[in-house]
Amino acid sequence: MIQVIATDRAGQVHRLQAPVGTLLMEVLRDADLGVEAVCGGCCACATCHVYIAGPQMKLLTAERGQLESALVGSTDVFREFESRLSCQVELRPSLDKLVLQIAPEE
Repeated sequence: MIQVIATDRAGQVHRLQAPVGTLLMEVLRDADLGVEAVCGGCCACATCHVYIAGPQMKLLTAERGQLESALVGSTDVFREFESRLSCQVELRPSLDKLVLQIAPEE
């Protein structure tokens, strides 16, 4: 199991458990933290936008792809070095205790 430490839009911190291999989006959506995931994880919207800061961003197995970059980059709340779509983050053992913040709604 992977622990995810997520701060919701109200500033409340949630400690969540998820199996290895789960998409981060699914964990946040299932915990009812305001992640809508309208497209169901197809990288076709930005309703699962999160901020992952600092060194943890480097632990992600893949950098933002072209489509993901276009989607998060078009939002008013884009942060160049922190914005990710949680549907594009697969939880791996190296991400245990991943700290993130749910991005504001557009």
